[in-house]
Amino acid sequence: MRLFRVLVCAGVLMSGVAHAQSPPQPQRPPGQEEFVPLSEIPPEEQIPAFTLLGTAYAFVWVALAGYVWSVARRLQKVETDLSALSRGKR
Repeated sequence: MRLFRVLVCAGVLMSGVAHAQSPPQPQRPPGQEEFVPLSEIPPEEQIPAFTLLGTAYAFVWVALAGYVWSVARRLQKVETDLSALSRGKR
């Protein structure tokens, strides 16, 4: 559970860093009622997809590696306990 909390905090911090690196967005003019094609959107209004996607993938891989490490550590402890029990019964 402690590892999960650490990973969640790391993910929140990483997403904050991703948002902190993006330039400030200018205010949209009020009353826009018509469709604006994607090719006409200025670069400063576009979402930094690579940063967000990279952060999400990094968080998932770190969380997965942490989970696998945690399961392996607990499995090793169970195997140690079982071998100690089997030595005690003989």
